[in-house]
Amino acid sequence: MKNSKIARHILMASAVFGFGTPALADVKDGVDAWGRGDYKAAVAEWRGPASAGDADAQFNMGQAYKLGRGVPMDLTQAEQFYKRAADQGHLQASDNYGLILFQNQRRKEALPYLQASANRGEPRAQYVLGTGHFNGDFVEKDWIRAYALMTRASAAGLPQATSNMAQMDKYIPLDKRRRAIELASQMEENEKRVRTAQVGGLRATPSSGAIQTAQLPASKAVAPVPTPAPKPVAPPSVATPPAPAPAKAPPLAKPAPAPAPAPVRTATTGNWRVQLGAFGDQNKAKALWNNLEKRVSALNNLQPYLVAAGSITRLQAGPFATKAQASKVCGSVKASGNDCIVKSR
Repeated sequence: MKNSKIARHILMASAVFGFGTPALADVKDGVDAWGRGDYKAAVAEWRGPASAGDADAQFNMGQAYKLGRGVPMDLTQAEQFYKRAADQGHLQASDNYGLILFQNQRRKEALPYLQASANRGEPRAQYVLGTGHFNGDFVEKDWIRAYALMTRASAAGLPQATSNMAQMDKYIPLDKRRRAIELASQMEENEKRVRTAQVGGLRATPSSGAIQTAQLPASKAVAPVPTPAPKPVAPPSVATPPAPAPAKAPPLAKPAPAPAPAPVRTATTGNWRVQLGAFGDQNKAKALWNNLEKRVSALNNLQPYLVAAGSITRLQAGPFATKAQASKVCGSVKASGNDCIVKSR
């Protein structure tokens, strides 16, 4: 029994959450084989424990079928193993199960899993839901929630989310984006509470042979086109906007009208920003933005960005079409007594 407990604690990253089924030494042996690249041996070790109800072995079998390692790639088998583990409370399996249901167009079944994953801070689920709320195609249209979810996914380092935010910037008014950033901060705090409650405060101990959760293969991407109404963006990626739009495209809901009198900024799609500071506390970054926006008129119509870099939050503003435009605003910021540097995305 002692050895089986040790085996449990050196399983894959984020999988050690104290499930009720007995821990079997075969599961650890399979993880070791996987780490050596002997995928068939790994699957042979896991198949028995998975059949006996071991949630970690079931998740690992789902990964093997998902990636096509040690067994032929089979998303139907992967889905079944993920569900069996998810039904026992395996969080990673729940994340992957919801995503694979969504990929297979079973969106109604996927939604509760995606929502639970997003509430825990799973960036892929946040990305899918954020896109859905922007388009209003399988959840209600809510641009503030859409931008907040995409902000959280982008902060976690998901590049598709950062790309989608740039698309959203073309349609979502500045005041709604600011409200979304505040909502994203509330989401971050809620994620911490949910994770603590669900894992009981335990910390997973990854081993060198851990099986990493792989992203689902990208489906065909469709991005917004530069017209008065946004074209739905199909998860999980965003492609370069097509032009022109198909002549027989179905009618799309128009976005909320922009406030008069003029566009809020002229460099909507630029690649330049100004960086105003870097902080270990995200609230300090927000406080600096509120302070500078009141004192430096050149910042009034710009979009603030909270860019996560490890434990540091960088406060940036923009975007600008050219470096010269960014440098001009930086000069105004420096004249107010605050540091400022020009950054290229």
